[in-house]
This record gives sequence, C-alpha cells and structure tokens, in this order.
Amino acid sequence: MIAALTGTLRSKTPTEIVLDVQGVAFSVQIPVSTFSAIGETGSSLTLLTHLQVREDALVLYGFMTEDERSMFRSLISVNGIGPRLAQNILSGISSIELRGLITASDTTSLTRIPGIGKKTAERIVIELRERLAKETGSSESISVPSRTPMAVRSEALEAMLTLGFQRSTAEKAIRSVLNEQQGEDLSVEELLRKALRVSGSR
Repeated sequence: MIAALTGTLRSKTPTEIVLDVQGVAFSVQIPVSTFSAIGETGSSLTLLTHLQVREDALVLYGFMTEDERSMFRSLISVNGIGPRLAQNILSGISSIELRGLITASDTTSLTRIPGIGKKTAERIVIELRERLAKETGSSESISVPSRTPMAVRSEALEAMLTLGFQRSTAEKAIRSVLNEQQGEDLSVEELLRKALRVSGSR
C-alpha cells in the first residue's frame, strides 16, 4: 500500500498531477480542493494517497489532508459510489462541510453537490451518518467553515458555467471566495461577482 508520496511537482491540472519521486513519475488523481492547495510546478510536494486496485489498472488518489482522505474512503464504502464519483464530490464541497451535511441528515443540500442525486444522498446519510458522528463525538461538534447555503453556491456555479467557464475553473473560484469569506453569508450575486473577480485575476 502506498500511504504517501513526497517529490517534485512536474505538472498539474484541477483533477490530476504528475509527481516525480526520485526519478519515478507518479500520476495521481486529485480533487479540486487539493489542486487549490498545491504549489507551482517544480515545487516540493507531499500528498497522502489512496491506492485503488482495479483489474485493468492501479490508480492513485492524492489528498492534502487526512480529513480529505478519510472522507474519500468513507464515500467509496457507500454502495454505488466509486473513486471517480468520490473525487468529484470532494471537488464540489470541502470534507468538513460534507461531514456536517451528512451528520445533520441534510439530503436536500447533498443533492446540490455535483454528482449526488436524491437516492445517492439518502444512501450516504444512511450508511455514513452514525459512523461520522462517532468519529467526531457528536454532530454538533462539527464546524462548517462557511454559512453560505449550498443552493447559493449551486446557483453561482451554474451561472459561471452559463458564462462559459469550465466547471473546474468555476468550482475553484467559488471555493477560493468561500475560503476567504469564512463566516459570511453571501448572496448569489455577491458570490458570483467575487468568483468572477477571482477567475479573472488568474
């Protein structure tokens, strides 16, 4: 089992990086949250990893934090959720926020995350709620970084997609704004305006 990798970042996209570890180049799948946290190409990088063994391939998934990797592993334990879908889910919401929605049984907000339908949201809550609550002590102990409702984020994302932005670019910009505005309850217009400003400055 490959638990972690430390090396030089050779290339990166919002969903995949190539990490050079002493002359061996590893292709690692990542969520957008990890992409937002890594440095520029040529910099040193350590990633926590999860190795997915398939009949036709060995696929590495990488994460900046143990909480992200733990949530990824919890998601793929749910019936019907594979690694690729789990990666997409963690690209649309932080692991801390996702924990909060699951332990609160908030299936409505879960369905606003890209890739999660009503039945999938219900399965996630049924299969993970008690486990995650035990890990954190109680659902009340989970702090959600931003109070901006998922509906607002979803509408802002759809607006950016309509304007022609790639999903990965739009999600990264929205995440960046929410990280900077922690504790603030933004409207769709405010979130969209700030996200457009962030995407335009890159």
